Formats: sequence, C-alpha cells, structure tokens
Amino acid sequence: MLFNSFAFLVFFLITFSIYYLPACKNLQIPILIVASLIFYSWDNPMLVILLIISMLLNGFTSFRVAHAADRKGELFWAFTGVTINLAILGLFKYGSLLTHLFVDNLTSVNPGEGAIALLLHLPLPIGISFYTFQGISLVVDVFRNRDKDNSYVGDSLVRHLVNTSFFIALFPQIIAGPIVKANTFFPQIETKYFKYIKWDLVFRSLTIGYFLKMVVADNLKDYTYWIACPYCQGQATATNLVLLFGYSMQIFADFAGYSIIAIGLGAALGYRFPENFNFPYISRSIAEFWRRWHISLSSWLRDYLYFPLGGNRKGKVRTYINLMIVMTLGGLWHGAAWSYAVWGMFHGFGLALERFLGLASKNVEEQVKQLPLWQQFILDSIRVMAVFWFVSLGWLLFKLPEFGEALQFMGALFKNVGKPPDLRFVAPILIFSLPVVIYHIPHFPTFEHLSNRYLDPSKNKVAKGLQNIALAIMLFFILLNSGSSNEFIYFQF
Repeated sequence: MLFNSFAFLVFFLITFSIYYLPACKNLQIPILIVASLIFYSWDNPMLVILLIISMLLNGFTSFRVAHAADRKGELFWAFTGVTINLAILGLFKYGSLLTHLFVDNLTSVNPGEGAIALLLHLPLPIGISFYTFQGISLVVDVFRNRDKDNSYVGDSLVRHLVNTSFFIALFPQIIAGPIVKANTFFPQIETKYFKYIKWDLVFRSLTIGYFLKMVVADNLKDYTYWIACPYCQGQATATNLVLLFGYSMQIFADFAGYSIIAIGLGAALGYRFPENFNFPYISRSIAEFWRRWHISLSSWLRDYLYFPLGGNRKGKVRTYINLMIVMTLGGLWHGAAWSYAVWGMFHGFGLALERFLGLASKNVEEQVKQLPLWQQFILDSIRVMAVFWFVSLGWLLFKLPEFGEALQFMGALFKNVGKPPDLRFVAPILIFSLPVVIYHIPHFPTFEHLSNRYLDPSKNKVAKGLQNIALAIMLFFILLNSGSSNEFIYFQF
C-alpha cells in the first residue's frame, strides 16, 4: 500500500479514528498491530507470515537474553537471535542470486526442479532489510543491557511479544524506515491521547514529505528515465550530466519524502521516529554526507558493526579496513547485486582516502572558519560540489545496476562533449530540481549560523510566516502538479 494512494488515505483515517476512541485507549497497541499487518499484507498477504516470524523470533530471543541465568545464556540467545535474523535476510534477499551463481557454474544441475527452482524464485519481501535490522537492534540492545533493569522487556513474555510485534511492524516505517532502535522506541510505548498530538509537526512533515515525493520525485522520474541505455548514448555530455543531477535530486526527494511522511504519520499516532535526512547535499566531506544521509542506517551500521569491529581505535590501517567492510556490507544491504557492493566499496574507498588525507578532520574545519567569509564561501562551495558529484556518480549504480550500462553512460560523457544540450530534458529537470536546491540553501555551511538565527521559525516570526507561505505553495502544487503515482525507490531495498 503506497502512502500516496487513495487506499492509504482511507486506511489511515479509519485506523486513526479507531485508535483515538476513548473506549479503545487500552487497545491502542493491538489496534496498530492489526492495522500494520493489514498494511503490510495489502499487495501480497503471504509475506505477512515472514513478518510474524520476525516478531516472534525477536520477541522470544530478546526475552530470553534479558532473563538468562548467566552471561553464557545471554550470549547463546543473543547469538541465536542475530544469526537467525541474518539467515532469513540472506535467504530471501540473496538466496536467488547465490543459487543463480551455483546453477550457472554446474551444468549438471536442472534449474527447473525441486529446491533449486524454489530458491531461484524466492520473493523479495518488501521492507525485510528494515524490519530485520530493527529486530537485531532489539536483541543486541538487550544483550548490551543498555537499560540496566530491563524495564522495556519486563517479566511477561506475552506482553513483551506484543510490544516487540508493535515495534517491528508499526506501519509508517516498516517498508522503508527510518530504522528505529529498540532503546529509543520501547520507552515511548504508552497510552496516547488526541489532545497531545503535535499538529504543527504532523502538518509540516506530511506537506513537505508529500511535496518532495509527488511533485519533485514523481515528475523527475519521467525525465531521468532517459539515463538508461541506449538512450544515454545519443545524448550530449551536458544533457547526461543534467540527467544524473536530476536523478540525485529524485532519489533524495523520493527517499527523504518517504521518511518525512513516516515521521509525520508517527507523530499523528504519538510516536517519535528519528530524523533520517539532514540536508545531505550541502556536505563538505563524504563522512559528513553519511552523517546527513539515511541517518538511521548509517548510525545503525556505526553502532552495531563499525564500533564492534573496532572503529578507529585499532590504528589507521584497521580503520581503513573497517570502513571498507562496513560500507561494502552497507551496499549489499541495499540489494542482491554486485553493483550495490561496488557502490559500497566506492564510498568506503572515498571515506578511507578522505581520512588518510585528513580532509574531514576537525582541524580543517577550524582552519576554514578562520578565513574571511568570502573565502569560506568559495572553499565550502568547491567542497560541497566535489562531494555532491562524487555521490551522484555513485547513484549511477542505483539507476543502472548493470555494469555494462553504467560504463556506456560514462563513455557517452566523454564521447559526446561537442553535442548541444537537449532543452527538452534540461529545462524540466532544472525546474523540478529547484525545490530541492532551495530546500538546502539556507543550511549551506558558510551561512548556517546566520540561518539558525534568522530563518528558524521557532525563533523568528518572519521566518514562521515564510514557512507558512512555503507550506501553502507546496499544498497548491501537490493538488495541481503531482506526477504520476509511482512506488518509492527504496521499496526495492
């Protein structure tokens, strides 16, 4: 069920109305669990079985970790929970790819028979990467005993299974995040009241989210389609660069739009989801980009993979290796294709090289701040553009997962330098990308301190008025200039 569909509007209004009925205040969690199962199973009811397995697995193993008699028992149940989670994720997300490799290298195997045929045609359950990571976070957080008295586990297995099911399946974020961590979500589980809804946050989040998705991303997709081969081979270098620029704008608007909608829906139900995007296209380093882009994933990888591997505490060489491992696995998290692994290695190499050269160190930032404002602006602009095009080049592997097509696109950039740009593509892409650019400008690093002072709606009445005007304009365009409805890009991950 898509957030930008009429079916979802009806579904949410019914759920919201029942959820806040005074007679149902003690049934809010079961109501949202049932609603979430309906939401998840809307297009493929059979896949809800896997979701239920995840609920039971993570609820049971985390409960056993919390109530183990000794550390050995805690370790056993934590290892069991994490291993089964990863096995399920691996089977459904990567089983088909690995089976193809196996079949292709063994001519005696008949791919149309038995278990081989089943593995080759395993469905990819939507959202499995997201809710599996949430389940792992629960098991690991309980094992680490972050909450010393295990208050969010409790003494009742049934109650913990209910709370775990609610945590994993809550429909605003189950399909494409943000990835919610157990130690920040479980303390929020309590009765919610209509009068405490933060309507300003709900309205602002839903308006911005739907605008980014329906007006920006859904219109850009009709033009970025032409990045694909063989169309890109006949396009001018300038046109292809604008197409790639447009895809960077599209993937941000699409994914950030989903996350912001999810935050707004969560707020309407009384729950806080973590911020997932913090104006990533004004980043001055790749490390900063990953502190601003898909924050819930990058922080998950940091807390549950990078730090356990040793982080940067075991020397420079080990740090570079850890960065490559984490980013390669982060790439594979996105999908069962070598292009995603290469994308992860591309970013891992960038992070390692940047750290080796000291380009992202605090000393660099302090030195830049000592320069005159105009020099800061020039230097920040150069760094922001360099990071943006590095990231955009990586997005090419998302748009063209086949290496051959990506190489053809790169070849066309060098081959068609002399051709004039095609304004049929350039003009619409620049127009529909403009809102994303405007969205980022107030947070440009050189002037961010001024923006915080003068453009913060919570501190300045003029800024509040400008925000309200902007939201009204967004609503107008949502109603009159939305693109054709399309799935969110990150549904495939």
